[in-house]
Amino acid sequence: MALDFPNLIPPNNLRLPDALTVRQGSGPLIGRLVLEGDIAARAAGIHLRLRHDFDGLVDFSKSEAAAKRWYPVIDQFNPARSDISPENGFWLAGENDDGEIVTVSAARVFDWHDTNLEEQAVAVFYGRNGDHPCTITPAAAPIARQISGLVYFAAAAWIRPDYRKRDLSQLMQRMAKAYALSRWPLDWAVGFVPRALADNGTATGYGVKHLAYSFFYPELRWSELVLAYTTSDEVYDDFAIFLDAELSDPGSSKFAPRSLGSILTHEVTSVSPDVVRQGSSNRS
Repeated sequence: MALDFPNLIPPNNLRLPDALTVRQGSGPLIGRLVLEGDIAARAAGIHLRLRHDFDGLVDFSKSEAAAKRWYPVIDQFNPARSDISPENGFWLAGENDDGEIVTVSAARVFDWHDTNLEEQAVAVFYGRNGDHPCTITPAAAPIARQISGLVYFAAAAWIRPDYRKRDLSQLMQRMAKAYALSRWPLDWAVGFVPRALADNGTATGYGVKHLAYSFFYPELRWSELVLAYTTSDEVYDDFAIFLDAELSDPGSSKFAPRSLGSILTHEVTSVSPDVVRQGSSNRS
């Protein structure tokens, strides 16, 4: 289904702050999170770029899979197997100073005004190929029926092994959601996590507010997945908390390797105030 509102597509592979033009939601809050998050990432030696060349994402995931550092992305993010496009999706690439991609977070926005997650539970993973098994527990099914409207679906999140244990997932997930909220008037933000990550609290570190157990996909690597879901208002609330708790000093070394201690990167982001335009919300 086509998205029937203005949807500005930036050029591919821009620096994330340069790609940001807030047309939906809270301009000041989204702008502050993206700008300060970008400074924090750069202080850790990571440069965030906004991309929508999904063939490039597919090729990159295959090369990393060959190196046994990742797996090929799910069919939903493969344009040969779904209707993913720059109009309804994007991926963030975090590059190190050598230009190597060391972290990825991809997202798709679905217009489900006439359907819901329960009906689309197979399509979110398999795209146009709906001939795959999925079982939803009685506890999760009513929640899946509620997930409708304009829905942000996060997946294809990856960090290169030598960049893990730095809390980068917490930053990347929020930066991706912030960019999505700048373009689309979202109702929900959802994703799926393995049960182990739901049980040990890892999922809550991504800003997730609710969990629904469980969805079973026997053909996927993780056969039992837990739905992680958050309303758009709750996402904004999480942004404000994360800014105060984790980005109060965006130039710090929070996301840098632990061995660096207090050594900081002195390069900071310089962004024109014209990059971010305030939206219609009265949030600040």
